[in-house]
Amino acid sequence: MLEDIVHRTSEPIADDWNITGNAVPSFDSTAGAELLQGLTALGVAAAKAILGCRADSRVRIKADGSPVTPADEMAEAIIRNGLAQLAPNLPVVSEEEAERRPPGAGADYFLVDPLDGTREFIAGRGEYTVNIALVSGRAPALGVIVAPALGLVWRGIVGRGAERLTFSSGQMSQPEPIRTRVRPAGELIVMVSRSHFDTATQRYLDELPHTQRVACGSSIKFCRLAEGAADHYPRLGPTHDWDVAAGHAILAAAGGSVVGWDDETIAYGTPELVVPGFFAWGGPVPTEGALKAGY
Repeated sequence: MLEDIVHRTSEPIADDWNITGNAVPSFDSTAGAELLQGLTALGVAAAKAILGCRADSRVRIKADGSPVTPADEMAEAIIRNGLAQLAPNLPVVSEEEAERRPPGAGADYFLVDPLDGTREFIAGRGEYTVNIALVSGRAPALGVIVAPALGLVWRGIVGRGAERLTFSSGQMSQPEPIRTRVRPAGELIVMVSRSHFDTATQRYLDELPHTQRVACGSSIKFCRLAEGAADHYPRLGPTHDWDVAAGHAILAAAGGSVVGWDDETIAYGTPELVVPGFFAWGGPVPTEGALKAGY
């Protein structure tokens, strides 16, 4: 079962990134690393397709008001086709699906955002990502995030650790383990959304001492916490499961925490596929008293 994978802490997560057959059928002791390798390859393939679409300026507005581009759709097709080969028995829930329905209770499934940060992509900024997560028991078990314009990959298996890689011209670097940092006294680096910063977040941050704010698009904010470059990322408004799950898995694998309102566990796979809000931390969730005292 998947639990046998995510609780093993010895040996590197992975040392190869080529897809080789069906990596998932029994979730044995090596399947987690094999699956992560395959998902990394899919994420990089989607990233290359996205980079190839940068000159295509076509934008379509979906029913919910969000933009979609040919890059979103091409990345979606690559990932879905790859997952059908890599893990044909696991359902896929993706942002660009025409009809999105959560799998049945207790099912393992993939959550995919083929292009997170479409607005950043359209604006010509490099802060957009490919997000792929595996959800088990309504919680993220592993995640892969690829930043096409930055040539970076972050990935992790909860309970086994997280790592960062670089890629360029089809070549992948050796993985570098990453870990959240121990925050220095008198410093709280907070990642905030470049596109969704609102007055509620402003008021929340005004109550926290010693904050330095860093604006950023997409799920890169989770990755900055996971690699020890920042300490906190609050999202006070609703967002979709596929925006959160991969970053949640990587941050948890690196030693961080992601909780909902009142510090409750986030439940993925609700009928709406929506997370009402969350608080991501580069470590255990601090108490209110610790926050007021300077955390």
